[in-house]
Amino acid sequence: MANIGRHVSPNLLRVFEVAARHRAFTHAAQELRSTQSAVSQQIRALEDALGVTLFKRVHRGVRLTEAGEQLFQSVQEGFAVIERSINDIQQLTTPPSLNILTDFAFASAWLMPNLPEFRRLNPGIAVHCMTNQGVFDHSMQDIDVALLFCAEEDTRPRLLRERVFPICSPDFLARHGPIEHPEQLCQLPLLTLSAAQGQAWMDWSAYFMAQGVKHGVGQRELVMNNYPLLLQAAAAGQGVALGWEGLCDEALASGSLVALREFCHDTHHGYTLIEVDPSEHSQAKQALVDWITAHFDDPEAVTDIASDTSC
Repeated sequence: MANIGRHVSPNLLRVFEVAARHRAFTHAAQELRSTQSAVSQQIRALEDALGVTLFKRVHRGVRLTEAGEQLFQSVQEGFAVIERSINDIQQLTTPPSLNILTDFAFASAWLMPNLPEFRRLNPGIAVHCMTNQGVFDHSMQDIDVALLFCAEEDTRPRLLRERVFPICSPDFLARHGPIEHPEQLCQLPLLTLSAAQGQAWMDWSAYFMAQGVKHGVGQRELVMNNYPLLLQAAAAGQGVALGWEGLCDEALASGSLVALREFCHDTHHGYTLIEVDPSEHSQAKQALVDWITAHFDDPEAVTDIASDTSC
């Protein structure tokens, strides 16, 4: 080790790791905020120090030699050990923190009401909550755990399956009721949660299609991009909205909204928990994952339900 230290600087090994990972000096230079020529010179200096060729120059890039592959594996393992050690040391002096990503609906209806319990059980963990109503690319953000709404094609277990039913204020129902058939909903002011391209939750068009009702979106539809705001509009008597079981329970329990559960529709969509980097282990993240899953009854079983549409 002492002999290596006299001939090879850690910086050269870092440059080598980036270049080997990208298999291109130009891309390595971009990550290192350097230049292609500087990366090439540092790789040449490393090869001279070791007395071996690490890269073969090929068309539009480079390829590792056998010696390069061996060094690349060792360097990656070494850097991984160093990174884990640094994380462990930082956790001794820095309070652990967690970054949670979800949408407005899940944050306001479930996470915020329940989060005080997690903070009481884990007072030493700092929690950062980030919300967005768009299509998420959680892999590009500094996120530990994501609670996202996913389509049927996503095979991960559901924490909360999508069960949808019309909701409105008691006064609105008294003025426009009784509502005995889903066709009657087409004649009422409808409140809609807008969905960006790629989002999977049910809107009125999909709901009416599932109910076998022909409906065209008309002027009586009021569109909002925020689920808590949608619930407020429904409670204020502005129309009928679609409610999701588990995300409007508080308003139903308080009596500010009533549910027309006889028109319920059940899908295989729903919220799932995503560990953005499962290889990154921490007691804080595990505590959060365990706490969330404990709040839902056997989430693994949710994906096994075939065609139950009861609510």
